Amino acid sequence: MKKILIRVLIVGAVLLILGVIAVGLFLDGAIKKGVETFGPQFTRVSIRLDSVKVSMLSGSGSVKGLLVGNPDGFKTAQAISVGTASLGLRPGSLLSDKIVIKHIQVDAPEITFEGGLTENNLSKILDNVTAAAGGTDDKSTEPKAAGPRKKLQVDDFLIKGAKMNLSLTGMGGNVIPVPLPDIHLSNLGAGPDGITAAELTKLVFKEILAAATKAASSDAVKILNKEATDAMKDVGGKATETLKGATELFKKKK
Repeated sequence: MKKILIRVLIVGAVLLILGVIAVGLFLDGAIKKGVETFGPQFTRVSIRLDSVKVSMLSGSGSVKGLLVGNPDGFKTAQAISVGTASLGLRPGSLLSDKIVIKHIQVDAPEITFEGGLTENNLSKILDNVTAAAGGTDDKSTEPKAAGPRKKLQVDDFLIKGAKMNLSLTGMGGNVIPVPLPDIHLSNLGAGPDGITAAELTKLVFKEILAAATKAASSDAVKILNKEATDAMKDVGGKATETLKGATELFKKKK
């Protein structure tokens, strides 16, 4: 009897482990599919995600290979590229109406800023997300994008070590790398109602655009001014050499 009980317990433990693994695999696939399906509805740009892994037991997870495309009309390959990001969530909240995410950390993303200081690829994406979230920042009468019904709560959101590829109008397609300060958000959706995925995306994009615009209007402008000054010096030097050559030729003819 004792041996039978032990065997039953072992079989039960194995089935439990297999069940957790199966649910974890299903959850990872569901998250990936959700990001690639609903993300483009919010942003109106292409979104690709290589992989997501979330542990049902510990709540820890990782995201790899996130690419956020650009709106139509922009030349650069993508708006945002994320190699890796880590997260931690409350496992029990996965079965509730509001998923509680303890922290999200995005490491060294590449953010492309293409266009002018007021109209650019990032501001266009933010406009699209604002319309999808039904925010007051947008005057569009278009209907909200469909999305997952679960609400979210993010206690801590950190974007660390970001680099911006700056391509301002008038630069002829050239890109200047500009470092961005860390972006830190907290208590997102902390109320009882939480926030939707579109609202979370809007808040994050708003902070990214603010940081990118500030960097574009300060350090990058100094770099552009220096390049323009150097270019004028080069032009001036070439003009002087041309004038000198013409003078020497005139003397010889005399």
